[in-house]
Amino acid sequence: QVQLVESGGGLVQPGGSLRLSCAASGLSLDSHTVAWFRRAPGKEREGVSCISNGYPSTVYADSVKGRFAISRDESKDTVYLQMNGLKPEDTAVYYCAVPLYYACSHYVFPTGYGMDHWGKGTLVTVSS
Repeated sequence: QVQLVESGGGLVQPGGSLRLSCAASGLSLDSHTVAWFRRAPGKEREGVSCISNGYPSTVYADSVKGRFAISRDESKDTVYLQMNGLKPEDTAVYYCAVPLYYACSHYVFPTGYGMDHWGKGTLVTVSS
C-alpha cells in the first residue's frame, strides 16, 4: 500500500522560510511525478509546484514563482518544497501527491486530476 507523508510544516513569521518534505512507502518517488498542493481555510485547493522526470520538469504556480523551489534528493527518495519569503497568504495545509501515469502536464497540474496518491498534509502557518 502506498503512503505519502509530508513533514516540515510549522509556524513561521512573514518573510521566513520552511522546507517541506514528501516521503513515500510502497512507491519510489524518484520514478514518478510529484506535485505539491495546498488548501487554505475557506479556499479551493491550489496547485503549488510539480516535478517530473518528463516534460515539463518543474512547474510553479504564479503565486509562488521566485519564492518556492521544488527538488528531489534521489539518495533519500524524497521531494522537497523550499519555501522562502513566506507571506500570510501562504498559510495552508500543504499536500504532496503522485500521478502514476503523468508528467507535470496541464491535465494534472494545477488541477489535481489524475493524482493516484495523496498525503495527509502538513500545516504551514505564516503569522507574526
